[in-house]
Amino acid sequence: MRRKIPSTGALSAFEAAARHASFTEAASELALTQSAVCRQIAGLEGFLGVKLFRRSKRGVVLTEAGAAYHRQIAKRLDEVERDTLDLMARQGEGGTLELAIVPTFGTRWLLPRLPDFAKRHPAITLNLSSRTRPFLFDDTELDAAIYTGDGNWPGAVATHLMPENLVPVCSPSLIAPRTQLTPQELAQLPLLQQSTRPHAWRQWFESTGYSPGNELVGARYELFFMSLQAAAVGLGVALVPEYDIGDDVAQGRLVIPIRHAFPSDRAYYLVSPEHKAENQALGVFRSWLQEQTAPYA
Repeated sequence: MRRKIPSTGALSAFEAAARHASFTEAASELALTQSAVCRQIAGLEGFLGVKLFRRSKRGVVLTEAGAAYHRQIAKRLDEVERDTLDLMARQGEGGTLELAIVPTFGTRWLLPRLPDFAKRHPAITLNLSSRTRPFLFDDTELDAAIYTGDGNWPGAVATHLMPENLVPVCSPSLIAPRTQLTPQELAQLPLLQQSTRPHAWRQWFESTGYSPGNELVGARYELFFMSLQAAAVGLGVALVPEYDIGDDVAQGRLVIPIRHAFPSDRAYYLVSPEHKAENQALGVFRSWLQEQTAPYA
């Protein structure tokens, strides 16, 4: 079915005339005659079935509908121009990737490694945004996402990166002067719950062979970053992926009270829409990411 989209010439003429509030100045900017601009805008109004301008003593003024349409069209034309200039500057090489990340993993694990990617692939720009739940790529401008799950994402290609292993962490002061606890001792401390992993503590304790009965009780946090911060200030014990700990243990902000990692039923994946399969920049990033995660796979 043919798209219901006006010509770019008509949109450019409208945007310029709206910005200048003048057909004459729009014609000068676009290197057209004033009558050509008038014809473009008249054709656009006929296409839309809506009046975009009204005459005034000082020239032309946008109608209410025209002003609303201009706000939207101006943004779209800016994006098209930016993408065009970007492609021209790179001559088809490199590009920009819009990447969604799970917040704590992105901040703690991915970002510290991105200088290496930038050094090796300076022609590729990565824009990051956080997402905590699966979504439909068709509803976004995203090229790919790093998420934790089972790899089942309809309409997308999933690349396995590494498994998720959960370990308990807490403030050294919470267990001082001890540095290691038994599962029974750990169960006596406040257990910080993760809303995205509601049964994680139960599964972790079961993997140690001990079921305390209170493993689902405790304050809940949405993000692992929140749990890590709560643990660092002594509010309790957090159960987090090893990769999210960063340098907190090495610098003494956190300790691992029991050296027991539980492999959860989730893993980290890079997912992208099927129609992005041939995206060169995405392929480069995928290869680099697989290289970085190889030691953990």
